[in-house]
Amino acid sequence: MADNMQPIQQAKQQWEQGMVAKTLAKFPERQGKFLTVSGSEVERLYAPAPGSLESYNEQLGFPGQYPFTRGVQPTMYRGRLWTMRQYAGFSTAEESNKRYRFLLDQGSTGLSVAFDLPTQIGYDSDDAMAAGEIGKVGVAIDTLADMETLFAGIPLDKVSTSMTINSTAAVLLAMYIAVAEKQGVKPEQLDGTIQNDILKEYIARGTYRFPPKPSLRLISDIFAYCTQSVPKWNTISISGYHIREAGSTAAQEVGFTLADAICYVQTAMEAGLKVDDFGPRLAFFFAAHTDVLEEVAKFRAARRLYAKIMKERFKAQDAKSWMLRFHTQTGGVTLTAQQPDNNIVRVTLQALAAVLGGTQSLHTNSKDEALALPTEESVRIALRTQQIIAFESGVTNAIDPLGGSYAVEAMTDRIEKEAKAYIDKIDELGGMVAAIEQGYVQKEIETSAYEYGLSVEKSERTIVGVNKFQVKEQGGAELFAVPEETTRRQIEKLKQVKATRDNARVKASLAAIEKAATGKENLMPFILEAVRAYASIGEVCGTLQKVFGEYTESFN
Repeated sequence: MADNMQPIQQAKQQWEQGMVAKTLAKFPERQGKFLTVSGSEVERLYAPAPGSLESYNEQLGFPGQYPFTRGVQPTMYRGRLWTMRQYAGFSTAEESNKRYRFLLDQGSTGLSVAFDLPTQIGYDSDDAMAAGEIGKVGVAIDTLADMETLFAGIPLDKVSTSMTINSTAAVLLAMYIAVAEKQGVKPEQLDGTIQNDILKEYIARGTYRFPPKPSLRLISDIFAYCTQSVPKWNTISISGYHIREAGSTAAQEVGFTLADAICYVQTAMEAGLKVDDFGPRLAFFFAAHTDVLEEVAKFRAARRLYAKIMKERFKAQDAKSWMLRFHTQTGGVTLTAQQPDNNIVRVTLQALAAVLGGTQSLHTNSKDEALALPTEESVRIALRTQQIIAFESGVTNAIDPLGGSYAVEAMTDRIEKEAKAYIDKIDELGGMVAAIEQGYVQKEIETSAYEYGLSVEKSERTIVGVNKFQVKEQGGAELFAVPEETTRRQIEKLKQVKATRDNARVKASLAAIEKAATGKENLMPFILEAVRAYASIGEVCGTLQKVFGEYTESFN
């Protein structure tokens, strides 16, 4: 055993002296000893003693090294903690701005913006299609004026912002860039992420506007534009979260998400982009559910499988292109209206799974989200959950602390194998767009969701407070509600902007978008000019629809 042990220990020592020392030099506050509550020192990384170095590196490797099973950074949380985001957006830009300031004051280290449904699909608040939905599930953004209000007093060169926006991602990113310009912040200083993942909208969520082909064009245009002009921006957050929320298994979440990623990479490369020019800025978004060990294994399997895809399938040379960096949100679908205080415990377990799995940023849901938009009190509890895990639990003291567990390693291998089988099947069907058009992906998720729901209904699976351990519900705490006055105020603001802007400039900018859309020019500069002129999101998207058409779901 001593002979087998030596190569791994030597490699570990080289890793410590090389990658780790270099990374820790940037984070002096994370150096020194890490101790348990009892005072015992915790090693930075635990590695198995037996086995050859070659077989160890092939499956696990060291943190920060291919295939990244144990983490994408050599120091992980021993270097710096994950970004603590809280997803928020409701009512008007003024109200959401107050919530963002509250979150930053409470110690949140990044913002995550939720938009209402009209904004997500590209309709103005005064459009008949927006009736009844203004400000309900996110903030209403019609023009640059709303975006200016949303980020008033928030320095965009110092805050990392994630925007959950897909069909209209190009328009919202353009507005964000324009707001930064007005603050005196250059595009190259901006740090954040747009979700920009349209394929999962066709699969699981439904907030699409245009057909797949022009939607993919918009995505590749964003890749190209940001590579040149907004280099620190994560141009896509390829989302497994909504796939999981729709009822998928953990392996389906990984398989379908990475199949989406394959489609995006292929599209960008076919448009003439080099994989290592945009690959390092791709990011992912996963759910964290309550089965802690399976969730940890899921994240580890996703990293390993993605690294192999980027290196072997797409021949990426830059190690940063192999890294699956991801944001995690705790499982909204797991929250219950019954005994909502139980959701605090569920979210804690889910957040712990995300941290043990090596997430780069995290949003924790609030206990009352199965009932209404969260109150400030419940948002604070959700954020404190992250902070307690970070500073009190001890799980950040060691990198990949569950690595080497017989259970976790076996689950990691299983999920990787099952996810790879889904990717192979989608390849056989002609790729993800073809698989969506044939209804294959949707059917697989629907079947899994049905089987899960049936198991709960039959009490084969226990959901505490729902099918077991019920209590007679008492009157709960006061819930947050969006005032009906919001609609009138938002429409009035839009009307005022349209009346005071340079409408000739708006008309010219929209005509330029339409002309560019009929050709092959990158659309981002034209969209940016339109939003600078205070063209509305409905006007921009309506112009694009003239050329692209509107998507209607139908299966072959």
